[in-house]
Amino acid sequence: MSVQWTLVASVLYAEIAIVLLLVIPFVSPKRWQSFFKSRFLQVLSQQAQWYFGFLFVILALFLLDAIREMRKYGSKEAHDPHHHLESELQISMKLFRSQRNFYISGFALFLSLVIRRLVTLISSLAVLEAQREAALKQAQSATSTARNLMAQGQTAEASQNTTNEAHHEEVTKLNAKISLLEDELEKSKKDKSALVEQSKGLEKEYDRLNEEYRKISFKLKVTGEGDKKDE
Repeated sequence: MSVQWTLVASVLYAEIAIVLLLVIPFVSPKRWQSFFKSRFLQVLSQQAQWYFGFLFVILALFLLDAIREMRKYGSKEAHDPHHHLESELQISMKLFRSQRNFYISGFALFLSLVIRRLVTLISSLAVLEAQREAALKQAQSATSTARNLMAQGQTAEASQNTTNEAHHEEVTKLNAKISLLEDELEKSKKDKSALVEQSKGLEKEYDRLNEEYRKISFKLKVTGEGDKKDE
């Protein structure tokens, strides 16, 4: 294998190792995100687009070269049946190498796209998990606040009920006192009416007695004067 194809194969093996690392189940997306946000990768990420573009172009050129070699040696093997055995073996070997190079470059190109997509998905998943945790904490805080408000409301309601009961008892007592006072007032009115009637009766009796006294006094006076004249 030539040097350039050895490098392509090394890239392929490295990409396979990276994919296996990225799909390890016990490493959480948050850890990968913290790794992606490290200072070293932050420095590399500034030029990552250029590196990826350069690698993609190189792998694409190697893939096109492998396709060209496959077509070249495939057509020779198909259309030149009168070659010597040694020449046929060389052509077959070159065709096999071109096919091998095609698979190496093709898989390397494909895995480069897969790695980029995996990194993007892991970063997005880490962001979503962080948002989920924040939303969960916010929901727990809102639930705790709601429970506290409900407890305070129930306490306030119980206190209000107690206050209302006390007010109701006070109003009941006041109503009872008012009823008692009204009864006493009604009784006083009746007693006053009886006294007024009694006073009127006494006044009439007094007037009658006074009139009788006046009449008796007049009669006595008249009788006394008559006696004096007889003497």
